[in-house]
Amino acid sequence: MSGPLDPKLARQGRIAALVIAGAALLSIFAPVIVQALSLPARYEILILLFALAAFIWALVVALRIWQKSRDN
Repeated sequence: MSGPLDPKLARQGRIAALVIAGAALLSIFAPVIVQALSLPARYEILILLFALAAFIWALVVALRIWQKSRDN
């Protein structure tokens, strides 16, 4: 194994983890949010698309962190 992780990479990892957790909660509670606000079903799909975009962003960030950690 390599040495300790760069603080900048560690911070990016924490942000990615928070985004994953937030997107997961958003995707779980999307139906509840839409029903509570009496919105049409298309807004639920919009919320789920936002969550999907967050998951993809976090995956890209995680891959970049992994590549940078392998270079060291």
